[in-house]
Amino acid sequence: MILKNYTIVEYFIIKGISDAPELQTTIFILVLLIYLLTLGGNMIILLLVCLDHKLHTPMYFFLANLSVLDTFSTTVTLHNILATFITGDNTISYAGCICEMYFFGFLICDELLFLTAMSYDRYVAICNPLKYHMVMNSRLCIVLAISCWLLGMIEVIPYIILLLGFTCYKSNVINHFFCDLVPLMILSCNDTTANEADSCWLSMTRHLNPLLLTTVSYVFIINSILKIQTSSGRRKAFYTCSSHLTVIIILYTTLVSQYLSPSSNDLEYKKLLSLFNMVAVPMLNPLIYSLKNRDVKLALRRQIKFLERHVM
Repeated sequence: MILKNYTIVEYFIIKGISDAPELQTTIFILVLLIYLLTLGGNMIILLLVCLDHKLHTPMYFFLANLSVLDTFSTTVTLHNILATFITGDNTISYAGCICEMYFFGFLICDELLFLTAMSYDRYVAICNPLKYHMVMNSRLCIVLAISCWLLGMIEVIPYIILLLGFTCYKSNVINHFFCDLVPLMILSCNDTTANEADSCWLSMTRHLNPLLLTTVSYVFIINSILKIQTSSGRRKAFYTCSSHLTVIIILYTTLVSQYLSPSSNDLEYKKLLSLFNMVAVPMLNPLIYSLKNRDVKLALRRQIKFLERHVM
């Protein structure tokens, strides 16, 4: 339904990934498969960290939080696609749209903050190995985790304030597969020029501040690695942060491309980037940390052997 008059809407229609009827079943099967893989992979990481005492370290404590975030963020964004196919209802209330955008935004903020905390952990481990356990103690890890969760909840509030400032909309059809700020700005009948500038500035603050802190950590890390005398020592030091660095590169590449240019000209391109960010990144995180991480693979083998002894 396209609204003839500019008015405050009571609900939105989520257009989805594609509105072609012949593709809906294929999209549903792919999204469901990817969602189950993401859920399963992150749950395995979370259970391993909780059950295996050798993974009770700061790095894996933060990784467990990251797995929780990936599970929640994927659920928040992909449930629309799955629910629409099952129920045939592709509408969402105005309040539901605001809530969805808030939770999605705060979970993305949290992911960036936890990756920053993990980069600090790697900095201490490589640059100050003798003081690692003294610096990265349980108290500091808990304080960092709580700070990340709370700061993520607060950082997204300005986006919600921007959204609540839109007094009317030209249409209630959102050209996206979930509620996001840019598609809603395009639909707004208000002058969003200032809001686009504000959105760009907020995105830069939200994304580039953690990136800057992470970059500074890795500058010191690389400097310390280059000072190691032996090539085997350098490889071992780089190996300890290779998984984290891979995730950082993938996530920031998509986020910077997706959010730092709120123009409406490339909305379809942004939707594809958003889909990759929401689907591929959370699914790849467990694979990256398990395939490239010896500790996780050993922990998985220990738990499998434990189950074989007690179940068989």
